[in-house]
Amino acid sequence: MWFDAQGNFDRFSSKDSIIYYLDKTKDAGFNTVVIDARGLNGYANYSSKILPSARPNQDWDYLQFFIDESRKRNLEVCVSATIFPAGRPFNRTGVAYDDNRWDGKTSILYTPDGMIDIKDDTTKVATFLNPIFPEVQDYCLSFIKEIVANYDVDAFALDYCRYSGIESDFSEASKKGFENYIGKEVANFPSDIFTWQKDEKGEYYVSDGELAPLWYEYRSMVIHDFVKKAKEEIKAIKPSVRLEYWNASWHHVLYRQGQNWANKNYDPYGEYPWASKNYKNTGFAEHLDRYMDGAYLERVYGLDDPESIEFAYEKGKRLIGGENVMVGSIYAQAHDIMEDAAYVSLEQTEGLVVFDISQVIQFDLWDEFKRAIDKYESQK
Repeated sequence: MWFDAQGNFDRFSSKDSIIYYLDKTKDAGFNTVVIDARGLNGYANYSSKILPSARPNQDWDYLQFFIDESRKRNLEVCVSATIFPAGRPFNRTGVAYDDNRWDGKTSILYTPDGMIDIKDDTTKVATFLNPIFPEVQDYCLSFIKEIVANYDVDAFALDYCRYSGIESDFSEASKKGFENYIGKEVANFPSDIFTWQKDEKGEYYVSDGELAPLWYEYRSMVIHDFVKKAKEEIKAIKPSVRLEYWNASWHHVLYRQGQNWANKNYDPYGEYPWASKNYKNTGFAEHLDRYMDGAYLERVYGLDDPESIEFAYEKGKRLIGGENVMVGSIYAQAHDIMEDAAYVSLEQTEGLVVFDISQVIQFDLWDEFKRAIDKYESQK
């Protein structure tokens, strides 16, 4: 069960409330909780010497209390942290707005209206730091190491460990990094990557240029290399801590965010026009201990239905190729299918992740999950 900190900020500002919902989680049959340690604004839900506190007026350690109470209930603890987000553009709050050390290191977006700093784009869910900068990567690795070193956790989940979207990052630093990667200068940047065009309805779409596949490969390799570093740093501190990663199951569009969660034997070249000959080498499945396959869909059954959870899991297993443990992940907002979705997740993958507890509470889904878990356990 995922305990999202931001969506439950007030609810979990009370120790009694945390205790109550951990009891509910345990009673429903769950054996692991996912606790957010760092939110989209970049603030810490734990005692940090690196990050500002999300709860400066609270005299107890949010993460430590969750861990202590989880252990009392024999629950495993996976700590999640947003990696590259550092603020919220809609209200200009967060680390990127508080600290001028990040000036010039947030993502530059290439939009139909030109270049814009993501800090100033109020339509974006988060202000992303640009992962091409070594100091950004070092910063992100520093709070990962801080959490793993100081807290008794079973797993660490990388969240938002990606680019914000296809329009990022088009900074001068990324251009130079790309040129170094391909071994030549880009004559026309960014049009050699892609241009924005309008369709017959007047809506913008991306038209790939000749260097687009290499650009998508380059960005995916940036994320691949960071995931690899994170794994090495975590294992150097506590070898038993699992590295986990959540993202959406629809792999064929995640090149836009630089997220190639497949294994290196899966080769999309020739199947999709965006894929380069070497895109397969950016697959980071081998660097994960567990992959949370986010099948946030509204239909459960249908192995021939690309919009079904069953299809997502079958494809996920094929793309992972046994490189790590794949668990099914579902979104409790689709409340009317939760019992079947939970059972299929348990039956067809190595586990179940539910995001997030706020929807479970809102739609009172405890019994649905308990029935699904009990059914699965009875058939083992």
